[in-house]
Amino acid sequence: MKSVKLKYGRHGLTISVPESVQVFSPVWEAAYDDETAAILQALANPIGVRPLKEQLQPNMSVIIAHTDLTRATPNQLLLPPILAEIEEAGIPKRQVTLINALGSHRSQTEAEMYALLGDKILSQYRCLQHDAFDLQVNTDIAKTVNGQSVKINRNFVEADFRILTGFIEPHFFAGFSGGPKLILPGMAHIETIQWNHRLESIASDKATWGITAGNPIWEEIRAVAKRFSPMFNVNVTLDEQQKINGVFCGDLFASHTAGCEFVREQSMFSTPNLFDMVITGNSGYPLDQNLYQAIKGMCAAAEITRPGGSIIIVAACEDGLPDHGLYAQLLADADSPTQLLENILHGAKSLQDQWQVQKQAAVQTRFEVSVYSDGLSDEQIHKAHFEPIHSIEDEILALLKKNPQAHIAVLPEGPLSIGKFKSAK
Repeated sequence: MKSVKLKYGRHGLTISVPESVQVFSPVWEAAYDDETAAILQALANPIGVRPLKEQLQPNMSVIIAHTDLTRATPNQLLLPPILAEIEEAGIPKRQVTLINALGSHRSQTEAEMYALLGDKILSQYRCLQHDAFDLQVNTDIAKTVNGQSVKINRNFVEADFRILTGFIEPHFFAGFSGGPKLILPGMAHIETIQWNHRLESIASDKATWGITAGNPIWEEIRAVAKRFSPMFNVNVTLDEQQKINGVFCGDLFASHTAGCEFVREQSMFSTPNLFDMVITGNSGYPLDQNLYQAIKGMCAAAEITRPGGSIIIVAACEDGLPDHGLYAQLLADADSPTQLLENILHGAKSLQDQWQVQKQAAVQTRFEVSVYSDGLSDEQIHKAHFEPIHSIEDEILALLKKNPQAHIAVLPEGPLSIGKFKSAK
């Protein structure tokens, strides 16, 4: 037997597995010894554009979009060097606004905002939280995309200069996170988010891990982002300890593409066989705060699980299902994963969070999926159409008793490890 530590909650979960079990983890690049120095170096040498402070003028209003508490972006490391560049350009603090790019996620509490940004930033700068549900907060941009009227945060639209921040990781239907996703869905109205995440686009074969070109969701995100100029992007990549190991800044698309390729090399692998059972984490805290987010780990496991095989999701879910949003309600409105898909297919309109339910149900109809979680009751897990388990080791032993030759894999980092099955020809 050997020990494997899965990313789980704030402290991890160690399990014992047979020696034959295959473990797939990212091939991490080493983190910087001095993360702040690496950020400053990247700001001074951006990709495709002049350095940030050379583009700024003292009379400009500046918006900085940052990620929310469901993302591991090290905001308190990343934002101060950017704010220092803005100050060096002669722009007063009163002309700078930071916006929490929540998309359709819930607003953060005051304590959570302090945890995200720190006292110094909150006390010295105007800090807002995007509200996707308030029409007064959002405004139509000048043109439509694919015939659709697009609504984006008014403060972002009206700013003289826009800075996007965040971190890049594989994404289960947008290809990669970071970059222009801070605008759509991050700074968009709920109707615009629902249009971008609609049934047909989520169902596309191109709407998956690591694909941007030809991905209908990504292409619309890109088209919306191209409406805005001037803009400057600052994205980081992280290692297994959530330390910065890459900084990509400058032109939005050039810098983001460079970061995506860096992540692809770290996180994506191929395997010549599919597995009878795949055990997956969900990248630990903050991504495994609730079951809604843990669908990403499940979808990662589905890439390398044989049809009809077993997937075990390991997620702490300290935030529950959660109670906010429509995820729990959509699950409760169906008796099975098949009915979940039917409800979405025949729904009169796109609803908030149905994209996550659609991805979940599509996997559940092809695999047996179980959940290990200290943050959810068995009743909650059953209501989400999963099977609760309390011992991963017992599940492995039960499978091997039925099939001693079973192939088993573990993804300790979950959606940070994306495998692709490559059949022998």
